[in-house]
Amino acid sequence: MTTQQTFARRVFLVAGIYGIAALLPQYFMEAQVGRDFPPPISHPEYFYGFIGVALAWQLAFLLIAGDVRRYRLFMLPAVVEKLTWGLATLALYAQGRLAVFVVGFGLIDLTLAAFFLYAFHSTRAERG
Repeated sequence: MTTQQTFARRVFLVAGIYGIAALLPQYFMEAQVGRDFPPPISHPEYFYGFIGVALAWQLAFLLIAGDVRRYRLFMLPAVVEKLTWGLATLALYAQGRLAVFVVGFGLIDLTLAAFFLYAFHSTRAERG
């Protein structure tokens, strides 16, 4: 395995594990989120839908980590997945609609987006 493949594998593995660890507990935190960040959640279908879609992406990251050459093209939508949340947190914070605490998680996603993009470009020459 090349250095580029090792980097890609590790970054997607870490992203998948981190994402599962960060998202899975939220299935049990609807009431807590409403207390900590009022108002209470009024549309739980969006809350649980977000968690479900995000968790599915964490599984995709683990799949990519398992075979970076085979799933290389999936790295591009993975970048989009990270950018959409990261950029949204910055925009919402700039509008005064989001706690700075949440922006920290958005910055982690933006960092992962950059790593994913690097992984995609660095494995380009290795395609078979």
